[in-house]
Amino acid sequence: MPVRRVLVASLAALVLVAGCGQAPDPEPPPPAPEAPGEPEAPQEPGEPAALDGEPRLERVGSFDRPVYVVSPPDDRRIFVVEQPGRVVEMVDGQAKSPPFIDIRDQVGCCGERGLFSIAFHPDYAESGLVYLSYTNRAGDSRVDEYRVDGSNPDRLDPGSRRLILGVDQPFSNHNGGLIRFDPTGMLMIGLGDGGSAGDPGNRAQSLNTLLGKLLRIDPGNPSGDRPYGIPADNPFLDRPGARPEIWAYGLRNPWRWSFDPETRDLYVADVGQNRVEEVNFVPPPAQPGANYGWRRYEGDQVFREDDRIDESRLVRPVFTYPNARGNCSVTGGGIYRGPVTQLRDYYLFADYCGGLVQGFKISNGRAVEARTFENLQAPNLSSFGEDSEGEMYVTSLDGGVYRITAG
Repeated sequence: MPVRRVLVASLAALVLVAGCGQAPDPEPPPPAPEAPGEPEAPQEPGEPAALDGEPRLERVGSFDRPVYVVSPPDDRRIFVVEQPGRVVEMVDGQAKSPPFIDIRDQVGCCGERGLFSIAFHPDYAESGLVYLSYTNRAGDSRVDEYRVDGSNPDRLDPGSRRLILGVDQPFSNHNGGLIRFDPTGMLMIGLGDGGSAGDPGNRAQSLNTLLGKLLRIDPGNPSGDRPYGIPADNPFLDRPGARPEIWAYGLRNPWRWSFDPETRDLYVADVGQNRVEEVNFVPPPAQPGANYGWRRYEGDQVFREDDRIDESRLVRPVFTYPNARGNCSVTGGGIYRGPVTQLRDYYLFADYCGGLVQGFKISNGRAVEARTFENLQAPNLSSFGEDSEGEMYVTSLDGGVYRITAG
């Protein structure tokens, strides 16, 4: 894939897992481990106080290439996903030792490969089930299920591993990688188009491959030779030649996407080729069977004049920005519902190379009040995440984890 023309020299050696290059990133020093102690029981979340000051980032920890922050449902613990293959609980800004899970021996890292995200089952408190999304040593996408250790709530049992989904990757980029449960309790998986440049196999528009898609499965109900079930309302369940796991298609590399927990609206940030970065807003009725347009469209522009696609379910971006002036790759965030009053109801996102957090609100299906938050900036901004109390975090491949706060 050609290197993005917009990369400045100081960023030329840096690669985001959602970007297009293959150059190695600088490795930060490993975090100092916390001395082991007695297992701690999960704590119930509380309600954070409102913060009326100017939004800012507060560094709350240092980790090894952090790419995601998440909490179990109704649980105060905060977990950080490290791209080389560890999930660690964050305690006083440090990685608790031993880690929640360490699969570095299974993960191929780094560049656009690695451990990308984890998802706690909606009934995690009872089931103890957690799902990990990563690329293995062969460079292929995997989603595994683990169960919490029965004697230690701060560890996953390595012996409980169950392969849920495996997808071969033809190239080393555009792996997507985010997994999360949707509002109905089904597991959704984002996968890029398989890589190279310009989707040479037109995989994003093909319904007989899982690449370039949002998938939706039921991991708790294996069916036939599949280790998962197919939800009865998946849109291509009965279409001949189509993979029934597909929920939506036409995506280039949906590195980060999210649901609004109040409205169930879906926001998908899809990384562009070299001209346009895009964010898509999709209300619930339009989500099943949606076509995000790649490779016919890159953002709001035609990418392939000779491509003709089914536009009956086409989703057009609600927000785009040019891949120029130091920008290179969109990093999706989510609707802010935390304590900072100035940010309430904004969809927050950023660009990996630019590092500035931006936002907009939705009114009648359109993006309004778009702005840039000058005090919210982090180098090599790899992801956003949330805890169970609604606090939002930003991660940097330089090692920093930052809480969005104010004052």
